Amino acid sequence: MPDPDDRVILNDLHSRLNTTRVRTVHAPTSTADVVAAVRSAAAQGASVSICGGRHAMGGQQFGEDAVQLDLSDLTAVRAFDPERALLSVGAGIQWPGLVRELEQASSGSSRPLTFRQKQTGADRLSLGGALAANVHGRGLRFRPFIDDVESFVLVGAEGEIHHCSRTEEAELFALAIGGYGLFGVITEVTLRLVPRHHLRRNVEILDLREVERSFEDRLRAGATYGDFQFVTDPQATGFLDRGVLASYVPVPDDVVPTADPVELTAERWQQLLSLAHTDKARAFDLYSAHYLSTDGQVYRSDLHQMGVYVDGYHDALGGPAASEMITEVYVPRGELISFMRACQEDFRAHDVECIYGTVRVIEPDDESFLPWAQGARACVIFNLHVEHDLAGINKAAADFRRIIDRALERGGSFYLTYHRWASRSQLLAAHPTLPAFLAEKHRHDPDDRFQSEWYRHLRRTLED
Repeated sequence: MPDPDDRVILNDLHSRLNTTRVRTVHAPTSTADVVAAVRSAAAQGASVSICGGRHAMGGQQFGEDAVQLDLSDLTAVRAFDPERALLSVGAGIQWPGLVRELEQASSGSSRPLTFRQKQTGADRLSLGGALAANVHGRGLRFRPFIDDVESFVLVGAEGEIHHCSRTEEAELFALAIGGYGLFGVITEVTLRLVPRHHLRRNVEILDLREVERSFEDRLRAGATYGDFQFVTDPQATGFLDRGVLASYVPVPDDVVPTADPVELTAERWQQLLSLAHTDKARAFDLYSAHYLSTDGQVYRSDLHQMGVYVDGYHDALGGPAASEMITEVYVPRGELISFMRACQEDFRAHDVECIYGTVRVIEPDDESFLPWAQGARACVIFNLHVEHDLAGINKAAADFRRIIDRALERGGSFYLTYHRWASRSQLLAAHPTLPAFLAEKHRHDPDDRFQSEWYRHLRRTLED
């Protein structure tokens, strides 16, 4: 066993609250490399953890004393089938690299192909991570990411290779997508592609009561993407109510993308994040003015989903060690206004510092074993400021638990792995199939080869 002083300390890029000392880090470049690494870990009796872009915040990518597989170099394109609209590629590829590969593959084609959806907020996230978390984006009528996956290659607990799809090893297909890296290492993904097309952005400043009407109007007009960014200033009358609704409507292919679009630069993004901590009213004024200036711009359907993220942005703010933490809750769409009203009262009463937040919509997932999208839901994302001392962390934990309670009271649920602060009762109320999920984990991986700090916490919490 390596000397503890020789082990590697890792942390996530966003919250910086997951300092973990791993046994060693391997960067495989092929499925064969992954097989060898898993078999070597098994021979040592060591656990294995898996990471890609390192943005995940809940500890599901690192495990103390684990053999850490960093898939960032596992990026090679294996096959491109334009007739069937399929791309097979290494699971470590990140979205900017995927865009480049798709552009090259479709070069000169009258029918260029691309992905349908990705996470928003950051781009340097891996495709394998998208499967492990079963992500979603700002699509208005889309199911989670499992809907966009044709098949994948999975290396199991003994180093065996599984080819998983809806028709071959379908059980592992459903378990590993949304399985948070606990059933094996996804090394290759075959992604379902869609024709690349052009979209016109429409921007409105609305209250929540107007959003539902406007969403329906936009849907009737053919909008395929959209989201709502709400006011986070507790002194404002529009707190958690008024916001910027951006929607995207397809236009004919001969309508070319805006040649010199107004964009949110890294410098402006940093300015807005700084103001969101010090002058929330000014931050919203600048943000809404920026978005209004982009009304009518035309984008490619893939590039409009890309976004600016500045690593280490919190360092420029000064002050004590801190970061933002995300939680995402899902409520029946008819309960959205009631939920947000309850959060207004709660945030003001408990001095909850919300830096920014978003409302999206999601369609139900009926394919994964542990679906977080359990119905047609409104998704509400809160980014809260968290001081990194004990008092700050305890306050954040209490704030997030109350948000979860407000969602549960309305028949809602929450995303499992943004943090480890949900109580046992909250976990089981929102995800009653968790015990069955852990039983499947034990059946497929009886030696607990694949672990993470999140998994260890979940197991302890449910076994208490």
